[in-house]
Amino acid sequence: MNKQINKFFKLVIFFILINPTIGTKMVKSAEQIKITYSIFSRTIDVNTLKNYSKKGKPSKKLKKLLNNVNSSDKKNLEILNKNFDLPLPIASKLIYSEVGNVVLTRLSKIIHPPNARDELTGKLALSSAIIKGIDLGEGKINLINFFEGYPTKTVVLNISALSRILNKVESISELLNFFTNSPLNKIRTNQKLL
Repeated sequence: MNKQINKFFKLVIFFILINPTIGTKMVKSAEQIKITYSIFSRTIDVNTLKNYSKKGKPSKKLKKLLNNVNSSDKKNLEILNKNFDLPLPIASKLIYSEVGNVVLTRLSKIIHPPNARDELTGKLALSSAIIKGIDLGEGKINLINFFEGYPTKTVVLNISALSRILNKVESISELLNFFTNSPLNKIRTNQKLL
């Protein structure tokens, strides 16, 4: 009897070792982006956005949403598909640097999990999305990879908070360059010195 119990436990342990996800809840990527503006909100599927970025033709729901943006398809697609070369070691250094902390703090007011009650939760979700997004993009990241890497089913995009920042920045391209290139140049320079 003891031999059978031992065999059973060995089998269970072996099964757990070859399949370590047993008993753990799998973290999924974001499936929806909830776009909020004041008291209004709209939800768009990440897959819908991904199809648009690949094919260049928006679904009816996305087209309605994009009509409110007053931006051309060319510009929208350029923003969605713009790849940033961001190796994981540099991204990691950036995320955990002072500059990275400031950037993540600002971004966590714009992009955050739906029930985030504090700044830290938003910053951790952003860090995770960046690292997973870079992994998905094999060393590069774009908005689609970022959203696919986001660790919650729904990600909130707060347009009111984004508008406040955009009022300080000339264009979205300038904003993307500010958030990616400026801090990266310092880190790249420091890495070359080592």
